[in-house]
Amino acid sequence: MGTLYLVRHGQASFGADDYDQLSPLGHQQALRLGQYLQAKLQVQPVEAVLMGSLKRHRQTWEGIAQGAGLTHTPEVWPGLNEYDSHALIEAIHPEPLAKPDTPELYRHHFRLLRDALQAWMAGRTQPRGMPSYKDFVGGIEAALDHVRQNHSGDVMIVSSGGPISTAVGQVLGAPAETTIELNLRIRNTALTEFVFNPKRHMLLTYNTLPHLDSDAHRDWVTYA
Repeated sequence: MGTLYLVRHGQASFGADDYDQLSPLGHQQALRLGQYLQAKLQVQPVEAVLMGSLKRHRQTWEGIAQGAGLTHTPEVWPGLNEYDSHALIEAIHPEPLAKPDTPELYRHHFRLLRDALQAWMAGRTQPRGMPSYKDFVGGIEAALDHVRQNHSGDVMIVSSGGPISTAVGQVLGAPAETTIELNLRIRNTALTEFVFNPKRHMLLTYNTLPHLDSDAHRDWVTYA
């Protein structure tokens, strides 16, 4: 029986022109996670690393690898990429939105995102440039199937909140809407763990931050 570590990327650049870049704190979070994992992975190394094709996934992996002294070449799986939040919101709110630079605008953004995710999941919208929700789930299931069919030891996936929460929902058999609440509460560089055998995955932990569990890192806990 193996363990699958699912890692959400470090803090990205929310509100910037290019969200798909780790912030300075995001780089620190990834490095710190690697430092935390170093002793564990020396005793029981990971056999393989999978990640999405986004820049924030690669940058997060590079920080983890630096901190833990890992030399793996990750397998890139586009099916582990995040949904396009801008396309989702545009599908239900085509008018331009103000930059979310105040607490109220930030809350408004995520209220719209929750509504947009519900519409996409129910098949009421087809956001521009995005797969259907069924195909989005299929990409994540394909990665999980690959892990079960090809590995018996430990594996790491570096991805985003949407795919990780969707994977948890699939393993638990939860309604699609439940993954929205899981997704909107997952923290940057959070660890989620499955144990797996050739037949199935089983949830062990969700959204944990053991590497930031100290007063010195209290201000490093972020969500976006």
